[in-house]
Amino acid sequence: MGTAQVSLIGAVMLLGLAGVSAPGVPGTLLIWAAVLWWATLVHTSLTWGVLAGATVLLAVAQVVVWLLPTRRIRESGVNWQTVLTASGVAAVGFCLLPVAGAVLGFIGTFYVTERLRLGGHRTAWSATRRVMRTVGTSVLVELLACLLVAGTWLGAVIAG
Repeated sequence: MGTAQVSLIGAVMLLGLAGVSAPGVPGTLLIWAAVLWWATLVHTSLTWGVLAGATVLLAVAQVVVWLLPTRRIRESGVNWQTVLTASGVAAVGFCLLPVAGAVLGFIGTFYVTERLRLGGHRTAWSATRRVMRTVGTSVLVELLACLLVAGTWLGAVIAG
């Protein structure tokens, strides 16, 4: 495998790492696809082992990413209708102003909806911060898994 192909695979991995924190970008899938691309081109037991490990790690991370916010939001007492409304506005905001529109749309809509529901700034802001921490924790879990896979891939490329 040439340096150009390894560089392209590395570029896809970097794009995937950047995409983990951007809403709507399948960063985890890009990381996994880059490892699959590399494993199918090199065909060694090391590459297939890295692919198997990456598949398991990224699958477990996706399960955690989906379950963690659900449990924490349910425990906090936040209304699911508020979360869904804020998510819908975030999707529209992403189309109007990529990335920043999604974040601002979600946080702003969530705060306003909770303020109307709860009646006060303190309680609404507390609920908004709780949801932001929950979503942020999910992003960090996914980013950590992707960094572990990218680091393992880099180590295998250097070792191979």
